[in-house]
Amino acid sequence: MSTAAIPDLIARYPELDECVPDIHGAFSLLEACFEKGGKTLICGNGGSAADCEHVVGELMKGFLTRRELPDEMRARFTDAFPAEGDYLADHLQGALPAISLVSHSGLITAYSNDVAADMIYAQQVYGYGRQEDVLIAISTSGRSVNILNAVRVARSLNLATIGFTGRGGGVLAELCDVAVRVPEDETLKIQERHLPIYHALCTMLEQAFFPDQT
Repeated sequence: MSTAAIPDLIARYPELDECVPDIHGAFSLLEACFEKGGKTLICGNGGSAADCEHVVGELMKGFLTRRELPDEMRARFTDAFPAEGDYLADHLQGALPAISLVSHSGLITAYSNDVAADMIYAQQVYGYGRQEDVLIAISTSGRSVNILNAVRVARSLNLATIGFTGRGGGVLAELCDVAVRVPEDETLKIQERHLPIYHALCTMLEQAFFPDQT
């Protein structure tokens, strides 16, 4: 396991030292997911919804490295399209598959209006989720019903589950395989501590799957 990002995280945010075992646990679940060819589904509300899109952006493209395509993948494009293949290969980057469940406004508004607002993420987990996948569920209170329902569906489908929440943890901490509970109680302070943890995890995953790139 690549853990180089953890010492830097704790140097900048010493109060997160108590979260380190759960950060390692979250990393292990995500690493196993991507090794098996799975994907990560992410859901949250409000500021945490914005965090979902942020995390997807770090996973689906180069974060701290270029993630250049391997030679055999480059050859696929140049063999299939001799004129355009180099351009395609030069402008694609290695990806760790991730879907932000907050980003599908048409589906979310339709499901909220036609079925049930507290099932907008659960329905997507049911539709997208496969046994090799991971659900990252973010709720600063640990009590957001639409988040809890998504986790319940994920567990029923045998997806691994990672929760990000605050000190209390709420029901979310009890439901998830791994719960990262930052030692804060106010929503904005919880969200401020979640961000560097996301970045540490994305750094560790990039180092694990795209080593020796600059």
